[in-house]
Amino acid sequence: MPGWLPRAMALALALYACFQLGSWAFYQLIGLLTNVLIAFFLALAIEPAVGRMAGRGMRRGLATFLVFLGLMIFSLGFVVLLGSMLAGQIVDMVDEFPKYIDSVINWVNQTFHTELSRVEVQDSLLHSDWLQKYVQNSATGVLDVSTTVLGGLFRLLTIFLFSFYFAADGPRLRRALCSVLPPARQTEVLRAWEIAVDKTGGYIYSRGLMALVSGAAHYVLLVILGVPYAPALAVWVGLVSQFIPTIGTYLAGALPMLIAFTVDPWYALWVLGFVVIYQQFENYVLQPKLTAKTVDIHPAVAFGSVIAGTALLGAVGALVAIPAVATLQAFLGAYVKRYDVTDDPRVHGGSSRAPGRPLPSRIRRLVKGPRAAGRGGTEGTEGTEGTEGTEGTEGTPDGPPPQR
Repeated sequence: MPGWLPRAMALALALYACFQLGSWAFYQLIGLLTNVLIAFFLALAIEPAVGRMAGRGMRRGLATFLVFLGLMIFSLGFVVLLGSMLAGQIVDMVDEFPKYIDSVINWVNQTFHTELSRVEVQDSLLHSDWLQKYVQNSATGVLDVSTTVLGGLFRLLTIFLFSFYFAADGPRLRRALCSVLPPARQTEVLRAWEIAVDKTGGYIYSRGLMALVSGAAHYVLLVILGVPYAPALAVWVGLVSQFIPTIGTYLAGALPMLIAFTVDPWYALWVLGFVVIYQQFENYVLQPKLTAKTVDIHPAVAFGSVIAGTALLGAVGALVAIPAVATLQAFLGAYVKRYDVTDDPRVHGGSSRAPGRPLPSRIRRLVKGPRAAGRGGTEGTEGTEGTEGTEGTEGTPDGPPPQR
């Protein structure tokens, strides 16, 4: 056996063991890494406000604390307001639920000529097997729900702590990162960091503004139609439609359509039509104006990035996909060399072929063609001096007779 073979086998086994250990550690820490990624993007989103306050002489840690305190107060106030509104409206919905069932049953009876009654429907639902199984599973899953809630609170606390550290120690983190890189790479890293801050903050700002516009528009529609719970439904549509990009509008419109259907089935069609029309208005009019200077990316690229982010990281990937792609696009645009585009018709959607003759002239040319051929081709060249076929015969209309 060669002397190097045992050492090579030991090295290969050691590398394989290290790879397995790294894979195991990565899968064990995937939750923590996801929380760190969310915290990093949250820190980038609040970086402009923290930097502006720190530029006025305030300590960076205190500025970060004040920004987070404002965000927490706003979030808690929004949740409490929305929760109280939803709680009151849910109570009203439960009280009026028999009326909704009666209206639906009456519509079904009039449309399909059936003879359903609310008592029979309620009895069939209360004595159904799936409802009893659902109640039993819900009773046994109370502990699982409590564990999930506690896990969610701990995850939220972890995200806030990491994002606070990233925002408060942002300059120190950048110095530590640049200290291990050569000067040329340091400039690129700092530029990428600045682009990421601008794009992430602009994304949050533009989405919040579009959520406000979307909620207001749908609130007006629901009030005009007389659909109940219009404020809560408008808030739902505004948040879901903007923070779940591209398809969020259709997902958010499902709940207002369901509530509108209980009032009048035709109202559900009105809501669906408004959702579709507003989506087109948002995609082609509102969104390009609001995101022209923040996250100006093509809708197809945004849709593909959301799908890729969801496949990689789930809901978290769907949220951070667009600012990440916008940052990458801006970074590449700053360093990729571009050239002037040639003035070619194909660039503007035209054709490279020369424009054809008009149809009447082509018809006259086809009609005169056989006549010109019968007269020796002289009729087709009349009045075209210097053209091909008459060159050398100008001024000699009649040539010498052919010799036999």
